[in-house]
Amino acid sequence: MVDTTIRSTAVKGLKQGDRFTLTRTFSQDETREFGDLTRDYNPVHYDRAWTDGKGFPDLICHGLLVGGMICEFGGQVGWLATGMEFKFIRPVYFGETITCHVVLTRVEETGRAEARAEFVNPQGTLVAKCRLSGRLPGPSERALLGQVPNGGEGV
Repeated sequence: MVDTTIRSTAVKGLKQGDRFTLTRTFSQDETREFGDLTRDYNPVHYDRAWTDGKGFPDLICHGLLVGGMICEFGGQVGWLATGMEFKFIRPVYFGETITCHVVLTRVEETGRAEARAEFVNPQGTLVAKCRLSGRLPGPSERALLGQVPNGGEGV
């Protein structure tokens, strides 16, 4: 389910300090599909004997699948990413609902911007964080953004 308030806020214009929250529950099927797309077949995502040997209680979601939650934010606001710096702190397990908090930490008049994202598990434990840099849409692009459906079909 796409949060349309993110898009409507972006159409009005984003500013430093704006905050957004996204949630998502990750499934084993999604990790299989992500592994097929990226060709990342690390056994930590697929083999219980492997995770047992590593001391994890279960299989682990791909870190970049979880980190990809920022793509929903970026897609809704029309963010053109120029940099992403992830730190993966704790594993995410299938069936966990992760909450991603994004805050715009810098917005320049030129449209250049920076943001910080923090990902927490249901216990409120930080599992990952990310620093983002990029470009926000200008006024004419924001007008177009308001016409583009959230599903990504063209205008």
